[in-house]
Amino acid sequence: MLVTGATKGIGWAVSQRLADQGCHVVGLARHVADIDFPGYLYACDLANAGETEELLRVIREKYPVDAVVNCVGPAMPEPLGEVDLASLYQAFDLNVRVAVQAVQTFVPGMKARKSGRIVNLCGRVVHGQAGHTSYAAAKSALLGCTRTWALELAPYGVTVNAVSPGPVETGLFRAECPVGSDAEKAVLATIPMGRLAQADEVAAAVVFLLGDGAAFITGQEIGVDGGGSLAGR
Repeated sequence: MLVTGATKGIGWAVSQRLADQGCHVVGLARHVADIDFPGYLYACDLANAGETEELLRVIREKYPVDAVVNCVGPAMPEPLGEVDLASLYQAFDLNVRVAVQAVQTFVPGMKARKSGRIVNLCGRVVHGQAGHTSYAAAKSALLGCTRTWALELAPYGVTVNAVSPGPVETGLFRAECPVGSDAEKAVLATIPMGRLAQADEVAAAVVFLLGDGAAFITGQEIGVDGGGSLAGR
């Protein structure tokens, strides 16, 4: 199973859960030094399309990848009126282009085997979030890809689903919203359950969709957000 963004946050938690279940995990990340990864870890600057394409080809020739989990994709907060077009392009590049490249590399093998799993990490942001035009647009595009691929691949027994977490307890989140800060309080006020998600809770949903029990689930989005996407909150 291939996991992008595999050494941090949700990608790391997914990789650990899969390894604990006896799966062979192939991880991609920019920085791999001094990381005790539970599988095969490859360094790749996913912002470089050519480098990404070449490494994916090498992995395809080396491993029979039967599942892809697209975790990479940074948020780029900018209010409307201050949206940097470079940020917009980068958001689509890392959230959508990387996912397209990864899936297109391995889907021929999945189709030939009549079996496979694809899970895209989207986010609560697809419902709209002030100050996040680029990120919301990119993740919404990835959700559209999810549903389109599900239709195309269903005849081959390949499922495609999305997991959309709300705010997650990660180093990146804490860098922007320290414990006890007004920023943290503002985020928690949007979550009916009153707390952040843990990366492993998001990983649990991802791993479920990768398993045999989810064989008849495709084209769906599972929110792991403590009720934060509910319209009546």
